[in-house]
Formats: sequence, structure tokens, C-alpha cells
Amino acid sequence: MAKRSGFLLFFFFCCLHLQSVNGELLSSEYYRESCPNVDRIVKNVVTQKLLEAPTTAAGALRLFFHDCFVEGCDASVLVASSEKNVAERDAEINLSLPGDGFDVFFRAKRALEWQCPGIVSCADVMAIATRDLVQLVGGPEWEVYKGRKDGKMSKASRVAGNLPLVNQTIDQLISLFNSKGLSIQDMVALSGAHTIGFAHCNEFMPRIYNFNKTFEIDPAMDQAYALSLRSPCPQKGIDPTIVANNDISTPTTFDNAYYRNLQKGLGLLGSDQGLYANPKTRGYVEAFAKDQQLFFDYFVKAMHKLGGLGVKMGGQGEVRRDCGFFNG
Repeated sequence: MAKRSGFLLFFFFCCLHLQSVNGELLSSEYYRESCPNVDRIVKNVVTQKLLEAPTTAAGALRLFFHDCFVEGCDASVLVASSEKNVAERDAEINLSLPGDGFDVFFRAKRALEWQCPGIVSCADVMAIATRDLVQLVGGPEWEVYKGRKDGKMSKASRVAGNLPLVNQTIDQLISLFNSKGLSIQDMVALSGAHTIGFAHCNEFMPRIYNFNKTFEIDPAMDQAYALSLRSPCPQKGIDPTIVANNDISTPTTFDNAYYRNLQKGLGLLGSDQGLYANPKTRGYVEAFAKDQQLFFDYFVKAMHKLGGLGVKMGGQGEVRRDCGFFNG
């Protein structure tokens, strides 16, 4: 009997999907007993939200990235500011984070609180919902390892220097990603998230007007494409609500068109187009442009690494009852 029990125990741990984070384990089956329907509940919520607002997938993916790069994947970006604290979400770079991204996470958390109160962290909700949304718009599927706790701190002052900027060089971006434990390959794969979503005029205006003393328009940019952006984004009187799609080809589908666009000078942001210009990253762009499945495979690997950044476990965090506020 003891031998059989040992075999069953071995079989259980052998087949259970685990991810090591700072010596502790996240598990695909973390909520197996406490909230067995967690994945189904989240999937139902995000599916409905996506039907209402097709840009939700891009918004959630961007929000998840901004959360993980500052203090780790602990849902601290969802916390609202208070009289005594300016939270991450009110840092200048986060003010343009889309409301639909916040809404889908809050909805999923409320649905889970109804069926499994106090069990599923907001950090895990973000990881699960982001995975589902990417898959629903044509992207790859992957296992989400769970067990994260929600952070107990969220400060706007901690954001600066931890998120990539559109005017940074590729070498600067490589350095930033490396500081988070992410490789050049990971960076290029994660940049493929721009195959969905959009950018505001001020993020690419320097490329289409007065680029430098020699060129009016960034020479790395397709000239006809650049001129087409001037109408919605005039030099004066810009409407802050106007946006342009990151992917001019298939803006609502998660595919590898983003990389093919870079080969044609159709990257919207300077930091995107720079991936094709820089010899350190160009090979990955060419490989992903040629093979969508290869892009998907590397994107999934990078998302697993991203989702493991700065994870709080045990007493390091809490399970918030409301994702917008700390408990107590």
C-alpha cells in the first residue's frame, strides 16, 4: 500500500504543471480545490467583454505588461490613488492605459468573488484574463501558472524608469528588458503584442513632422503611410482621443503581420521600427515575419517569464477583495 501511495504521489507531481518563481512554485492547479471553475468563470467574463469592446484584448495585454514591469505581477497597477497615496495607475505614463483593460479585470474579479470569495488574487485574474483575451483574438494558448498574491504597495513614484518609452533606442530597451531578466528574444516576441492595439498621436508625431534637419519624415517610415497619418494627427489642435492602429494590416487579429509590416517600413512607433533596423533584433523580426507559429512559440515562452516577474507569494501579499483597493 505504501508503495502504491508513493507512486500516486509521484504521478500527481509529475503531471502537475509547475513554474518555479524565486524558489517557490506557481501551479496550473493552484485553485483545483478552492475555486475549481476559476478558468471557466474568467473565460465567460472576458468573452462577453470582448464582444462589447473589441479593443479589450490589447488594453488588457498592455495593462498586464505595465503591472509586471513595476513591482512585479502583483496587480498593483489596478489600485486607485487615495488622499495619502498617488498610485501607479496615476503615473503619467499610465494615464493613457485603456479603461476597457481595467474593466475586464474588475468584472472577472467580481464574478469570482460571487462564487469563490476571498480566494483568487487580482494578480492571477490579470494573468488568466490576458491569456484568454489573446487567444480569443487569434493568438496562442498557454497554461497559466497560479498562486500569485496581490501587492500591498502601489506608488506612482516607482514607475519612472521601469517601463519602455517610444523614444528609447533599441539598446536602451534591451538594457531595460535585461534588467527584468528578459532576453533580446523575449523583448522582440513581447513587442509582437503590438499586432493589436493602438497609439495616440503624440507617440508617433515626431516621426511624421520635422523628424530632423535633413528629413521631414522619418526615412525608416513608409512615406505614404506617414503622410496618411497627418490628417488625423495635425500639428496643431490634436484631438487627444484620436488613435492609430499599431498594426495597419490586421489591427484586431493577433498574428505576425506586425513583423511583416516592420519589413515594409510600416511600424507606427519608432521603437517598433527600430527592431528591424538594429542588427541585434532584426534576425528575430525576420524569423517571426516568416513563421507565425515560431512567433507564437516564443511569445508564449516570454509571457511565462513575464508572468513570473516579482511574484508575491504567501505572506508577501494578500488576496484583495476589490482589485482597486487594498484590504482593510
